[in-house]
Amino acid sequence: MTQTPSFEDLLTLIEDRSAALRSSVAGSPDLDVRVPSCPDWSLHDLVEHLTEVHRFWAAAVTAGPSEKPPTVAPADDTLPAGLLARSAAAAEGLIAALRAAGPAVGCWTWWGNSDVPMTSGAVARHQVQEAAVHAFDAQLATGTPQPVPAVVALDGIVEFIGVSHGTAGPWPHEPVRIGLHAAEGESWLVDLTASGSHIIDGQHKTAASLHGSASNLLLTLHGRLPLDSLRSEGDRASLENLLSWPDLG
Repeated sequence: MTQTPSFEDLLTLIEDRSAALRSSVAGSPDLDVRVPSCPDWSLHDLVEHLTEVHRFWAAAVTAGPSEKPPTVAPADDTLPAGLLARSAAAAEGLIAALRAAGPAVGCWTWWGNSDVPMTSGAVARHQVQEAAVHAFDAQLATGTPQPVPAVVALDGIVEFIGVSHGTAGPWPHEPVRIGLHAAEGESWLVDLTASGSHIIDGQHKTAASLHGSASNLLLTLHGRLPLDSLRSEGDRASLENLLSWPDLG
């Protein structure tokens, strides 16, 4: 079973995936182009979104344990003027806040009703995924889509089930077990019941399964690629239900 990257490696991956987004955007002559995977956003909006996400989580980690989301200082007071410079500064600020806190400090998160801890380490792990998926969004908008690095995607599949499934409440369909199989050699068995979604160990019969690269599995779970980008087996309706739940908006 793939291990979650170390805390320091997670910080490096936040930097790497944020830089990948900026690199893609820097090569685009049109920042008003629509982002196909986020059609309400332009490329400019996408960069601004990730900038604000980085600033928000830096504030959350710095604030420490709290029952309320942090108050974030106005961007004009803390960041440089240029779009990509603001993005780079926000990423640096997030990484600095995480490094100063270390992996075990408690902080406010929106996944408090899941099994995922409300800690700076969990924030770092989630922010790798946030940057990675949005880097793909930017690449898609600029016509240069690249696979999510395997080390990010393999951990991201487990992180997605823990956070996104973990906060979605009861599975709204008949109980089902679905297998996810990455070409890199890792597999996960997802048990979906009235108690929610959980990865389970052991050999169990499945109703359906998905096969593909870790990148394609992750991006399909995040709604960035269609079901048919993967090889599927078994009950298609169960797979369609899986990919439409939770509603990622």
